[in-house]
Amino acid sequence: MAAPSSLTPTSQGQSLPWLFSPLVDLCTFLGSAAIALGLLVVGAQFGLLHDDTPEWMWVPAILMIDVAHVYATGFRVYFDRAELRRNPWLYSLAPLLGFLIGAAIYSESSIWFWRILAYLAVFHFVRQQYGWVALYRARGGETGRVGYWIDTSAIYLATVYPLVYWHAASPRNFNWFLEGDFLSLPAITASLFQVLYWIALGSYVFRAIYRGVVKREFNPGKDIVVATTALCWYLGIVALNSDYAFTVTNVIIHGIPYLVLVFWYRWMRQPEAGSSRWSALFSFLGIVWMLAYFEELLWDTGLWHERPWLFGTVLNLEAWEPFLIPLLAVPQITHYILDGFIWKRRSNKDLASMVDH
Repeated sequence: MAAPSSLTPTSQGQSLPWLFSPLVDLCTFLGSAAIALGLLVVGAQFGLLHDDTPEWMWVPAILMIDVAHVYATGFRVYFDRAELRRNPWLYSLAPLLGFLIGAAIYSESSIWFWRILAYLAVFHFVRQQYGWVALYRARGGETGRVGYWIDTSAIYLATVYPLVYWHAASPRNFNWFLEGDFLSLPAITASLFQVLYWIALGSYVFRAIYRGVVKREFNPGKDIVVATTALCWYLGIVALNSDYAFTVTNVIIHGIPYLVLVFWYRWMRQPEAGSSRWSALFSFLGIVWMLAYFEELLWDTGLWHERPWLFGTVLNLEAWEPFLIPLLAVPQITHYILDGFIWKRRSNKDLASMVDH
């Protein structure tokens, strides 16, 4: 996620560099991490930390957050006529080429299709966390090169080291998409990255304390993003070897902030006359949840047949697998591609105008 400078006008007189507002920022970043960590405690109490994600957690975490946040991109792009007119070729070609290239790769090798899709997803997840840090840096007026490198190293190592550990400690009891979608690395790679990991996080902590105590320059939102990212990714990938732990720590702190970002952008820029923010929120969530359910309905009834209790057994489309899997992956692929473009101020005058005032 390439980040704009700010989502909250400085004229509101905020003394701290919040992106949305103090309450919304805390609920979005600290709140989502608290939910994830609380679910780890629940998992420990019920013996789930070494099991697959149970069905009662699959619905809110995967269906209502992970899959739904992909469709939130529609509100940023495809449900906005002005935005569609701004970059018609990009928004038309991204899903089309995503399908055509995906189908071509799948026709040659299904494992390489899932592997490439997994690494696209990894890149997207890592870049989003960096994007939040970039947002907070810009909002706080942090322009120094030393601070940039410390912050960037910290957020990247907070995500990349657990991923390197995963590659070096395979097989794990969880996968990104399917078993074998990640390549393997020598064990020494994780040891080398571990050293860099602690140096980067230690440097970040030292600088944050120095800026706060000595210079009285606080950026609590950025600190929360770095701390919760490091904690959740470490626990979910390195410390705990379970599908349940990986799901709750990985999905929740990624999907919820993105849903908030998209909703806030639409509400700030185009408030609808006569409608409250709550009605807009319920409509927004209702639509993305409906689209997510429909997609998973096709995946499950057509191909996987894992949750007949939720989706039924109406369809059987396994004969169409080489066509259907790349087609159903188009929303994800489009989301990964477009997210690298739609949050850049230089390509969006409306966004630049909103964040710079």
